[in-house]
Amino acid sequence: MADTTPRTPDAVPLEPDSASAAAELERFRALRHAHVVGTRGPLALVNTQWVDSPQPIWGVPGTWEPTPAGVSGLRVTAAASDGIVVDGDLVDGSVLVSGDDAITPSSVRFSDTVTGTVVANDDRTSWALRVWDAASPDIGRFGEIDAFPHDPAWVVTAEFVRSEEGAQVDIRHQADLELSRPKPLPGVIRVTLGGVDHELVAFPAGQGDRLQLVFSDGTTGDSTYSVGRFLFPTPSDDGTIVLDFNRAVLPPCAFSYAFNCPVPPPQNRLTVAVEAGEKTVLDTAGAPLHE
Repeated sequence: MADTTPRTPDAVPLEPDSASAAAELERFRALRHAHVVGTRGPLALVNTQWVDSPQPIWGVPGTWEPTPAGVSGLRVTAAASDGIVVDGDLVDGSVLVSGDDAITPSSVRFSDTVTGTVVANDDRTSWALRVWDAASPDIGRFGEIDAFPHDPAWVVTAEFVRSEEGAQVDIRHQADLELSRPKPLPGVIRVTLGGVDHELVAFPAGQGDRLQLVFSDGTTGDSTYSVGRFLFPTPSDDGTIVLDFNRAVLPPCAFSYAFNCPVPPPQNRLTVAVEAGEKTVLDTAGAPLHE
């Protein structure tokens, strides 16, 4: 493998398309800003509550309970005076709220700014209500996503080696590290960073061939967020994959404590300082929004 160790910015010659790459990154970051403050952006999430018995949900009305085995979602019981609207109808009694794993997930509205979604766990055996507030305190306090300037040295072409069918990677989440959530492993990413050879692992990120790479590095917990960062590369047909660390993004849990984010697996804990991509979330005064 060729050593793709990034050089210091002043030692990197400008490529002919450096200006356009920097401009494209600014457009990408503007879209990110619009997303995080959106009505279903991460700053709007104020609660995620898993429901294993009839119970109230913090911040919203109604009594919520599990559905029978094999039925997606939760059941809510409320009076018309509670003002809960599910799939366009005011709830006055008991109604099924379909989860995000259903063919048609339900829409839930509690007020002009507060909405809800029901999400399934990995094996679709339990569901949680997520509560979103388009006027959340964190949206009001949000200033910016602090990020490193564009650096073409952190655009790295690596080798992508496809795995045998059925291969998996063990993924853990910060709130329940003892629980393994295996993900499909399409392949490994062979790359040399900081003079060290790595075989990074990534799992599918929704539809298509795009992957999600969860990593930490020498900046993690120092100049960048303490849990790690995400990158979403796509393998090429020629056996390569481009890792543009300028597009490394903060995980949702950097914006709201109501998310339970995956942590970097051991293979993805880099020692080199990746001084590219997003760093941390700042409030309007320039201080960290969350510690």
